[in-house]
Amino acid sequence: MPTESYVASVDQRSHVRGLVEVGAASVLWGTGGLAVQLIREHEALSPVTISAWRMTIAAAVLVVALLALRRGGELVALARTRPRQLLVVGVGTAAYQGFYFVSVTQVGVAVSTVVSLGLAPVLLTVAESVRHRRMPTGTRLAVLAAALTGLVLVSVAGHESATGPAPVAGVLLAIASGTTYALTTAAGGSISRGTSPLVLTSGMTLVGAAVLLPCLAFVDGPRVTGDPAVLAWLLYLGALTMALAYVLLYSGLRVVAPSTAVTASLVEPVTAAVVAAVVLGESLGPVAVVGILLVLGAVAGLGRPAAAAGPVLPDPLPDPLPDHRSD
Repeated sequence: MPTESYVASVDQRSHVRGLVEVGAASVLWGTGGLAVQLIREHEALSPVTISAWRMTIAAAVLVVALLALRRGGELVALARTRPRQLLVVGVGTAAYQGFYFVSVTQVGVAVSTVVSLGLAPVLLTVAESVRHRRMPTGTRLAVLAAALTGLVLVSVAGHESATGPAPVAGVLLAIASGTTYALTTAAGGSISRGTSPLVLTSGMTLVGAAVLLPCLAFVDGPRVTGDPAVLAWLLYLGALTMALAYVLLYSGLRVVAPSTAVTASLVEPVTAAVVAAVVLGESLGPVAVVGILLVLGAVAGLGRPAAAAGPVLPDPLPDPLPDHRSD
């Protein structure tokens, strides 16, 4: 019995650690909107162009890190042993971001954010319930409901509620974004338990860059820039909101269920609202404050196994060290 209690305690600590890592990734993602806004104040780069360079910069930073750590062989091994999964994660990450950006132009930020970010935790919670053949507990449903209500309040209070030129198409694109986000997170969680987060993120960004860079041929506006401020913000987006954030996400997915991770990622719009208030002087009304408190309370509640939006996973085995011995 003492051994079982110790194991449960270790698993719980690992779960909380993973939740903190996903939360930290979401905070970084939440600062990305401000960076994009500041970039577009200097240069009329399209969101797709910014996303392509963000992914490319992240891939470059991570590959340099792998080479410096002499771990390039691990990336080659991952590409050889799990090529399909790596393609799914890389293409999926590029796709759900692209779907979201286009959705925003068609139906507005508020609707796109609520649909895309809100759909993912619902889909994964249902999928995990079906797989484990049991209904989510009342506590889990309450946490999910609080998080989604908070998301709606923050999104509606922080942006114009008017729709864009093609609301139906925009909603469909937001649904595609949320569905792809859910599937990609589940796939990433599956690979992450047997792969170094650094190696997985390197492979994912390389695939994502290969998908997004050709899209530059079809976008309007400039594709490159020499503005130092724009270059600095692009470096920030690539190195921190993509490279570091996804390393944290995949590290967290080793010990938290995908549905828990996507629920915790609702910290992203909360961060965006707070950053806009602090840096840009935008006011946070009472509706937004209530939404922020609901999301933060729900994410804090995910730290309890009974409230987590998925099973508490055991800590994975350490990454195997490469064997340099000759045959």
